[in-house]
Amino acid sequence: MIYREMTKDDYDAAYSLWEKTEGMGLSAADSREEISRFLERNPGLSQVCVSPDGGLAGTALCGHDGRRGFLYHVAVSGEHRGKGIGRGLVSNCLEALRSEGIAKCHLMVIGSNADGQRFWSGIGWEFRDSILLYSHGT
Repeated sequence: MIYREMTKDDYDAAYSLWEKTEGMGLSAADSREEISRFLERNPGLSQVCVSPDGGLAGTALCGHDGRRGFLYHVAVSGEHRGKGIGRGLVSNCLEALRSEGIAKCHLMVIGSNADGQRFWSGIGWEFRDSILLYSHGT
């Protein structure tokens, strides 16, 4: 497996993986243009894992606001789950954030995504039920 920075050229394969990932929420913010802008704003932070056959085995979008890091769309293809790829992607993202002076990272999991909740709890992330998320479309 090869871990490397995600580029805008990975978009089609990444989006296909996200569409196949149960519990993944997709919206207009996941268009090619929006993801390209995210990658440009956060160079070197987002990661992909490529399998030996050249297919995309996993993704992790990673960025920060100067204070806190954020992970989005951490996904591993079904045939590659259970091999530590998700952990590897997250570890690479956290290391990249630390290199930019970011010590804390957050992520969101859709409430009905039991697999996602098990994954994050299983690798030591803290569930914060005291924080409420509010959103506003501009």
